[in-house]
Amino acid sequence: MDTAGEVRIDAPHRELLDQILDKWSLSVLKELCERPCRFNELRRAVPRVTQKSLTATLRRLERNGVIEREVVSTRPVAVQYRITPLGKTLRPPIDVLLAWASQHMPAIERARENFDADEETGL
Repeated sequence: MDTAGEVRIDAPHRELLDQILDKWSLSVLKELCERPCRFNELRRAVPRVTQKSLTATLRRLERNGVIEREVVSTRPVAVQYRITPLGKTLRPPIDVLLAWASQHMPAIERARENFDADEETGL
């Protein structure tokens, strides 16, 4: 926090937010908040993610303590991912961000269109 009591987004905070709010993490977290999933279940639930990107996303989330990886002793051996208690605490702020985006999407689209039009005309 700075002297005014505001949280500054310094390197550790920025790195964490980049890893939790990246392209695939929100989709993965959404699925794991509902139930534990195996790798291929997550691939089906997030169809555009590549195997490499999903693996990297899962590793980042596990490293940050947001999800955990469990080896299931079946034949063949399987790996299942689940959200941790720490990860569950992310749901309320993420839901607020998603609700904000949903509510304001028309205004955001208009702003984008205006910006793009200004760029095209050189304004």
